[in-house]
Amino acid sequence: MTQQTQEPGSTPTADNSTTARTTSTASTTSTATEARAGGDTGTATAADATTGAATAPPAPGAPPFPPLAEPRPLGERRVWPRTFHDRLTAPLPGLKALARFAREGAVRPDAQGLADISRLPYAPAPLPRVDTGTLAVTWAGHASWIVQVGGLTVLTDPVWSRRILGTPARITPVGVPWDQLPRIDAVVISHNHYDHLDAPTLRRLPRDTPVFAPAGLGRWFRRREFTRVTELDWWEGAELAGVRFDFVPAHHWSKRTLTDTCHSLWGGWVLTAPGGPRLYFAGDTGYGHWFSRIGRRYPGIDLALMPIGAYDPRWWLCDVHCDPEEAVRATVDLGAHRMAPMHWATFILSAEPVLEPLTRVQAAWEEAGLPREDLWDMPIGSSRTLG
Repeated sequence: MTQQTQEPGSTPTADNSTTARTTSTASTTSTATEARAGGDTGTATAADATTGAATAPPAPGAPPFPPLAEPRPLGERRVWPRTFHDRLTAPLPGLKALARFAREGAVRPDAQGLADISRLPYAPAPLPRVDTGTLAVTWAGHASWIVQVGGLTVLTDPVWSRRILGTPARITPVGVPWDQLPRIDAVVISHNHYDHLDAPTLRRLPRDTPVFAPAGLGRWFRRREFTRVTELDWWEGAELAGVRFDFVPAHHWSKRTLTDTCHSLWGGWVLTAPGGPRLYFAGDTGYGHWFSRIGRRYPGIDLALMPIGAYDPRWWLCDVHCDPEEAVRATVDLGAHRMAPMHWATFILSAEPVLEPLTRVQAAWEEAGLPREDLWDMPIGSSRTLG
């Protein structure tokens, strides 16, 4: 197992190809050196990730550590490494794991697990009207949110399609019809898996829509004639109309075809309006050491949008998908004030009963002794505001 311990972007970088090659070399060297030395680098071990050990969350009002990088220019063209395999925090499944999955892995709930589809929370309503000092989030389903922050309307991992490749049709409708969306000021993408990067949905957007994407994914957008694409490495940020978009690590991976495994990066996003509020969108991730580091770098997260579904069988998915209890633990590690669950109740991607993620996250939140009003377990189509 390898772990990425270098934090690219913690200081202002040079530019383009030199920056990309330097970042890649430094991160690979740092990873290999620290793995051999086994020293105290502040990185959680595999055992820590498994048992749930974590660094204490940042104190309220704590400054970012290390300081944030200077914003990158919007739309800059950069040269990236061919592969980001050195960023994996767990090995990808090998032949033995694939054979075991073929032999015993269940990828869909049984009939009893599907029986509660009609009870999945779905309550569409008009989008709230907000001012620049208000944070509003509306859950469209899966990892797709309409985020209103700092006067901007931002889509996260927009998937409005009824079906995605290799997956049954969605089991709940989209929470907000496309023709009811306001003007979209920006889109953030966490990674290139089909349930997070949906070409038919993105084709509906004007091609001059600003897109914030992981390193290595810009070519995909430019081939589709998007003209304002900003690719970022972990710990890098850019600004649009005063709102800062920071790309942060996740315990996941990327793949879209048979030949592009880990050729683009994966991660989450921290959106910060001038003077606050601050939102964390996890994208897709397993549990591990990155959450406490994100919390130190971006203290005072007001709301964490956290995945809680697609976790069973656990031996197969634990490295890349949080279960509900881990999502709560990650929220605590982040020092986030509130959590809104996502990545469930939309597509059937794994074997847990369809309603189980909600009941388990509610129980885990209560067991952690956290205020009930700070768990925003929202129906698809509903909104919550802050500020």
